[in-house]
Amino acid sequence: MHAYRSHTCGALRASDAGSSVRLSGWVHRKRDHGGLLFIDLRDHYGLTQLVLHPETPGFERVERVRAESVIRIDGEVVLREGATINANLPTGEVEVRVQAVEVLSEAAELPLPVFGEPEYPEEIRLKHRYLDLRRETLHRNIVLRSRVIQSIRNRMFQQGFLEYQTPILTASSPEGARDFLVPSRLHPEKFYALPQAPQQFKQLLMVSGFDRYFQIAPCFRDEDLRADRSLEFYQLDVEMSFVTQEDVFAAIEPVMHGVFEEFGEGKRVDAYPFQRIPYRESIAKYGSDKPDLRNPIEMQDVSDHFRDGGFGLFNKILAADPKNRVWAIPAPTGGSRAFCDRMNSWAQGEGQPGLGYIFWSDDQGAWGGPIAKNLGEPTDALMTALGLGQGDAAFFVAGDPDSFYKFAGSARTRVGTELKLLDEDQFRFCWIVDFPMFEWSDEEKKVDFSHNPFSMPQGELEALNTRDPLDILAYQYDIVCNGYELCSGAIRNHKAEIMLKAFEIAGYDASVVEDQFGGMLNAFRYGAPPHGGLAPGIDRIVMLLAGQQAIREVIAFPLNQQGEDLLMSAPSPVQDKQMKELHIRTAPPIKV
Repeated sequence: MHAYRSHTCGALRASDAGSSVRLSGWVHRKRDHGGLLFIDLRDHYGLTQLVLHPETPGFERVERVRAESVIRIDGEVVLREGATINANLPTGEVEVRVQAVEVLSEAAELPLPVFGEPEYPEEIRLKHRYLDLRRETLHRNIVLRSRVIQSIRNRMFQQGFLEYQTPILTASSPEGARDFLVPSRLHPEKFYALPQAPQQFKQLLMVSGFDRYFQIAPCFRDEDLRADRSLEFYQLDVEMSFVTQEDVFAAIEPVMHGVFEEFGEGKRVDAYPFQRIPYRESIAKYGSDKPDLRNPIEMQDVSDHFRDGGFGLFNKILAADPKNRVWAIPAPTGGSRAFCDRMNSWAQGEGQPGLGYIFWSDDQGAWGGPIAKNLGEPTDALMTALGLGQGDAAFFVAGDPDSFYKFAGSARTRVGTELKLLDEDQFRFCWIVDFPMFEWSDEEKKVDFSHNPFSMPQGELEALNTRDPLDILAYQYDIVCNGYELCSGAIRNHKAEIMLKAFEIAGYDASVVEDQFGGMLNAFRYGAPPHGGLAPGIDRIVMLLAGQQAIREVIAFPLNQQGEDLLMSAPSPVQDKQMKELHIRTAPPIKV
């Protein structure tokens, strides 16, 4: 017999009754029933119930060991009697009558429990991640991650893609988030950078004649952390030659649909082709470029209903600036003053002066609220235009949409959540398309790239030469699922002259572009195919499939919200000798 096991703890069934077996695993739970000791033995594959009698060799020592100690047992598989069968456990029809037991590794007192999975502080969970990973939910999430990645790989190969690897040590780039820098020992005062994405390399692969590339790529960005973002993450990096935007969509949609259908535990998944929503339409309807389409609420511009009307505040706002608008946020079933007052209080908590509303008043048998009172008779036409009637309400935001659209989007989300309008038993996908190529940077007081600087502008060089930069759209797109941006992508700019002009508009001199992106520019000058791609985030895909709210729940060894690895104590000081070898020294932070 094998030194440690003949079977795993998830393998035994009724058909194994009468067999002699050897199992090894962790003591998940112990129960003393009047002389009989019951142990749930756990390994990666499942649980098996053990029964030990006082005369079993090693009984006294096992009786004393703590949970999570590792033991090996020999015994006989026996059928459980009817009332003791555990239908919730794959091995629940049998138990093992232990004949010999050996303690392989005794556990000290646990800093956090594994059995039962109670809530525990993040600091303790991450410091003792090896224990945290033994817990059923987290262990299952990490297994799910592996299976999702394997499924993605298989589906990409089926689509005709091949997997290639790109460098981890590369050059720093001026665009995007902050780079993680790596000092060079061999080249004093020079630095490598960890890749924010394999962007330039995958484009160079297309220039090199490789047609369909993918990679499960590690990426690094030194940016502020949040629940769905990490300093290091993995993405399905994809690039294709001789393609249009629709070709990219057609290649990726079956992969996304298939993975979510395979691992979505029966939840409905949007059929492809997925809905296409232009960026500006998404902002106007949902107040976001990553809308959660499970929420049926669509905002509307109702400015004309208030222009020159009886509600003086909105009329004054509209007259003050031609850019100003009034947006309505419909609230089906929200027709109560109590709900409207809660929403108004929430808005004030968000730093807003309030949130105007109209609601159906059963007491009056008419539309109520300060707006309805002042607007008068046109209120009926307004609410009819919004598709609302008895029992409903609507909320209103006024001003410059560029300033208020994010708040309006948050209000839409709040209304949908509070009124339980979201159908959570589904995955809703869409493409956000036609992103602006450029945006105005208030911080730098100049035009800058709004998304990916390597994207092809719609209209190409002619548009860059003749149109207002802020009116130019790009062949840029995002996949959004249930309110989460899963990826960004674009049809790339493959012409050196267009790239130089685009960077010129964003304030980069040609010499700077040649210095920073000379490798790619020169490659374009020797014949580059039209190409495009995208990069869905693995962590967010698994997070959605696992029903989690934070990506740390689907990453084996994540950093905390301060960017620290509490298990390995990183980042940490290094020896003076190492600093000297790298020709660098530390300096205290500059006090502001």
